[in-house]
Amino acid sequence: MLLLIPALGHATDVTASLDRDSVQLGETVTLNLRINGSAGNVDVPDLHALANDFDILGTSQNSSLSVVNGAATSSMTFGIALRPKHVGDLQIPALSVAGSQTAPLQLQVSAPDPATAATTHKDVFMEAQVEPAHGYVGQQLSYIVRLYYANRINGDAPAPPQVDNVEISQLGNGLNYDAERGGRTYHVLEQRYALIPQRAGHIDIPAVDFQGAAIDPNDPNSFFGASIPVSASAPAQAIEVQAAPADWGKIAWLPARQLNLSLDGLPTAQDSPRVGQPLNLTMNLQATGLSYEALPALSLPPLDGATVYPDKPASGNHNDGQWIIGWRQQAFAVVPERAGTLTIPATTLKWWNVLTDRMEVAQIPARSITILPAIGGAATPASPLATAASTAANVPASTARVTTVAPATPWRWIALASIGLWLLSVLAWWLWRRRRAASVSIAPMPTPMPTHTSARECQQAFIAAACGSDTSLQVHNLLAWARAERPAIQHLGELAAALGDESQRAAIATLQQRHYAGAPVVKGKESLVEVFKRGFMWRAIDGTDDDAVLPPLYPFKLH
Repeated sequence: MLLLIPALGHATDVTASLDRDSVQLGETVTLNLRINGSAGNVDVPDLHALANDFDILGTSQNSSLSVVNGAATSSMTFGIALRPKHVGDLQIPALSVAGSQTAPLQLQVSAPDPATAATTHKDVFMEAQVEPAHGYVGQQLSYIVRLYYANRINGDAPAPPQVDNVEISQLGNGLNYDAERGGRTYHVLEQRYALIPQRAGHIDIPAVDFQGAAIDPNDPNSFFGASIPVSASAPAQAIEVQAAPADWGKIAWLPARQLNLSLDGLPTAQDSPRVGQPLNLTMNLQATGLSYEALPALSLPPLDGATVYPDKPASGNHNDGQWIIGWRQQAFAVVPERAGTLTIPATTLKWWNVLTDRMEVAQIPARSITILPAIGGAATPASPLATAASTAANVPASTARVTTVAPATPWRWIALASIGLWLLSVLAWWLWRRRRAASVSIAPMPTPMPTHTSARECQQAFIAAACGSDTSLQVHNLLAWARAERPAIQHLGELAAALGDESQRAAIATLQQRHYAGAPVVKGKESLVEVFKRGFMWRAIDGTDDDAVLPPLYPFKLH
C-alpha cells in the first residue's frame, strides 16, 4: 500500500473522446471524460456548454485501479449520453474537469438516409459496413454490425463472420444507443470488429444473421411469456485489399494510422553520469491500427565506450473502441566504461501512413552524453570487477521511466550486501543438512540412480538402498527400477497393483508404512533384498489373474 501512495498522488490527466465520430440525426453518441490519476471523488463536470447543440440524456461514471510491475494507475470515467439537435459539424467544446481542460472534439451529424428510412418498417433489422472500404495487407479495418429493434427482444448477439485469409477480432463490449429511422425510434446494438486481411485482392464478407424472439407489448399473451420468432440479416460486404508497394524492400511492412517511437531516461546536461553508473533508458514503440505481433523488436546498437544490458521486453494490445493499439517497450541499462563523450546513434523505423497513403519515418535523434570520471578514480576503462558489480546492481523496471541516475557507491554496497546474505543462506542450508545427516544411522548410502539407466542398474541401486535404512532412497530407487521396465507406473500403489506376487505386494505396503507413517521395522519378515532379489513378479497382462478386481478397460491388447 505504501508503494501505491506516490502513484495515486500524481497530477490528474483528463482526456475526452467520443464513441463515434459521425452519426445520423436522431442517433445518440456517448462522450467519455477519462480522468487518469484520480485518487478520490470527482464532481460531475459542468455540461451547460453542450446545451446549444445537444440534448443531454444522462450520465454515468466508473472507476478503476490497476498495478503493473509495481506501478499503480487509477482512473475515473464519466459517460455522457448526447443526442444532436441538428445536422452539421458540431463541436464538443473544451470542458473543465478536475481542474484540467479537455481538448475540443468534432462530431459529424448527417441527415437520415431516405433510402434506409423507407426500408425500416420492420420491428427488427440489421446494417453492416466496413471502414474504410479498401486498404492494404496487414492493415486493420473496422467491420461494424448494427442490430435495430423496436420492442424488447431475446436472443444471442450476432456472431462475427468467418472469412478465409482475414483475421477478425472483437473490439470492446459493444455500444447501446437509440436511433430514429423512418420516423420510428429504435434501440441499437452496435458491435465493432477488427478486420485484418492477410492477402491482396477482392475479399467478400458474408452476411451476418440474427435469430431471436420478440415480445409485443400490445399482445396480452406476452405477459404470460408468449413471444414470436424474429430474424434479421446484415447485408454482405466487399473490400479491395492492396499489397505492399513493390519497392518497400525486405524490412517489416507496417501499415498504421499513427506510429510513435521514443527513448526515455536520457540525462540532462546538468546530470552528467559518471563511469560505472548505469543509465536506465526505455524505448517505446506504439502504433494505432497494428497489433504488437506485427511490430519489430526494439534494440540499441553496440555503443563505443559503454556496455548495453537489455531488460526483459514488454508488449501488448489495447483498443480505443475502434482501433487496435499495439505497443512494445524495451528497457536498457547502459554502463559507461570510460570518461568522455558517449554517442547514442539515431534509431529510425520506416512505416506506411494509411491516412495519407505515403511512407513516413519515425526517428529517435542521435544523442551525445558527457561521461565524467568515476568518483576517486581516473578516466580509465572499468575493471571486470567494477563492471560485474554495476551489472548486478542494475535492475531497471521494464515499464518505469527513469530520468535520474543513482550514485555508484550505494549500488556497489547494495550488491556486496546481497552477496553476503546469499552466502549466509547457503551456510545455514549446509549446517541444516549436516545436522539432518547426523540423525540418520551410519549405513551405506548409495546414490540415487539417474533417470535414464538400464533396468539392471536400477535393480542394483535398489538392492544397495534396501541394505540401509533410508526409506526415501528405497522408494526412489524402487520406482526408478519399476519405471525402467514399465514406464507408465507413477507411484507405489500402481506398482503393487501391477505385481502378481503376494510377498512383493506386502513388502511394498510395509515400505509405505515405514516411509509415510514412520512405522517401526517388524522383525521376522523377509527383507526387501530377499523379496525383490529375483526381480519383479509382474501380474499377467492378459487379465486372467484371479486377484483382479475390475475387468480391463479395453477388451484388446495394445502393442
